[in-house]
Amino acid sequence: MARRGITVEEVVNMMFDDEVPILDFSSESESDSDDDLIPQLVEEVLVPIPQDEVPPVNELGWQFANSDHRPCDFVFEASGSGVQPELPSTVTEYDCFKLFISDELVGHVVEETNTFAEELKQRSEAGKMERWVGTTVAEFFTFIATVLIMAVVRKKSLKEYWTTNCMYQTPFFKTLFSQDRFLLIMRALHFINNTTMNRLDPLAKIRPILSSLTLKFREVFVPFKNLCIDESLLLWKGRLAFRQYIPSKRHRFGIKFFILCDVLTGYVQDLVIYTGSTTDIVNIDGLGVSGSVVVNMLKPYLEKGHALFTDNWYSSPTLFLYLMKHRTGACGTVRAKRKGMPEFRKKMKKDEVEMKCAGPLLAVKWHDKRDVHVLSTISSASMADSGKVDFNTGEHKMKPSCVLDYNKNMGAVDRFDMRNSFVECTRKTMKWYKKIFFHLVDCAIHNAYIVHQQVTGQVIRPQAFRENLVRQLLEHHHTPRNAPTGGRPSLDTPLRLKARHFPSEVPQTAAQGNSTRRHCRVCLHSSRRPRQRKLTRFFCAPCDTALCAVPCFEEFHTLKNY
Repeated sequence: MARRGITVEEVVNMMFDDEVPILDFSSESESDSDDDLIPQLVEEVLVPIPQDEVPPVNELGWQFANSDHRPCDFVFEASGSGVQPELPSTVTEYDCFKLFISDELVGHVVEETNTFAEELKQRSEAGKMERWVGTTVAEFFTFIATVLIMAVVRKKSLKEYWTTNCMYQTPFFKTLFSQDRFLLIMRALHFINNTTMNRLDPLAKIRPILSSLTLKFREVFVPFKNLCIDESLLLWKGRLAFRQYIPSKRHRFGIKFFILCDVLTGYVQDLVIYTGSTTDIVNIDGLGVSGSVVVNMLKPYLEKGHALFTDNWYSSPTLFLYLMKHRTGACGTVRAKRKGMPEFRKKMKKDEVEMKCAGPLLAVKWHDKRDVHVLSTISSASMADSGKVDFNTGEHKMKPSCVLDYNKNMGAVDRFDMRNSFVECTRKTMKWYKKIFFHLVDCAIHNAYIVHQQVTGQVIRPQAFRENLVRQLLEHHHTPRNAPTGGRPSLDTPLRLKARHFPSEVPQTAAQGNSTRRHCRVCLHSSRRPRQRKLTRFFCAPCDTALCAVPCFEEFHTLKNY
């Protein structure tokens, strides 16, 4: 007996059946990935959906679309969207940052870092860890500020920030930390107790920070109508079980994030780290891995009238019908051979378009430079002016409305990646969880920037926001350290044999007063006569070098090898 296609009325009735629960968490799935997701790490217990929750897409009655096609028009209440905490219009960058990186979170990191440092001290190869002194919340905020400055002042290695080479030294870092202290904190940086963590969780090393920040992201900001989901790749070329290879991304190798963004502001609403079969999502029967990712991330925002934009890895008729049943529209590029997609003409000329619909669901094939397939429940079956003019004919270029909607709203995640690439504080490290931590700090700063912009109405450059944040972090938490004594002598300035130099008296110190003296550099390092430790009250100010008035001052500025 032949199957009949379902009618438009039956599709609409199926979409708005209120008796169907929201989520399905069956243990079996038809996955569109090599790994079937196993919900081992999700703490929430959710009620499974019946097997008929996902409509039978093979029975959709696709018809050629015309002007009578009516997309979904869900009502969205925008009055509750935006920043949720009541903040004054004079809020500072520091206040916005503390909404995410709180004293409690930093206190947890400080406690675990001190615990791990004590473990390192017990090891036979402890080395400089023997000199470890417990860190504090104030010192760790200063540590974060130092890392943020390093994102702007780029150098090849951490030790170069404390170099004494006068050609590219940066004295400001010495006023914040000594080199050894900064490297010790970086080495001991830890986020969970090794003896109590869940070893079945591949993200256990970073789990407390990840859970805290994703919760804060959702609490601080309620998104506007349009949302988008896309992938982001954090560069990582070391050994890691869940490292991914995505040739279309700039880094190609790394840790894959699924990111949910608010389209209007670019705010990062939620993120999930892909770890293969143990990814923090619950598999939904009939939607596969990609559809399960979408529904899990959209769970707090279903039934509210949002519109979602995705690329062809996520889009499918099954997923879009599922979202329609929960008052959520969707639009995105789609793979031509997705289950439930209609058949289109094989060969089409440039700018030719074919549209088919099944109720509010619209499928479009449009030939631009190549075939483009788009699926939508919120776009009309019409062509619209793209705002561009054909160079050869002088006519306005027309595109399908769904393509224009997709181009306008899809790209918030890519803009987030681009913006972070200029000032990201992630650095090359031997531990993957430390790199994820600094990436999460970048995400928190990005969201703090959006919050500050929404509350104050000021539009400043992201780098200027970071500079203001660093300044305020140091004002609140940094205690000036004493001037360093000893250490390697600074290298000669290239200008010591050029320009004009005159002797000056060494500035007095509070301890020595009028008797302030410094060791003469020529007497101490001479290669022409026996070396001696000789104090002098004169120095060259441009070279910042103590010298005897006669004959060392003349030799230092006239001889290459003094």
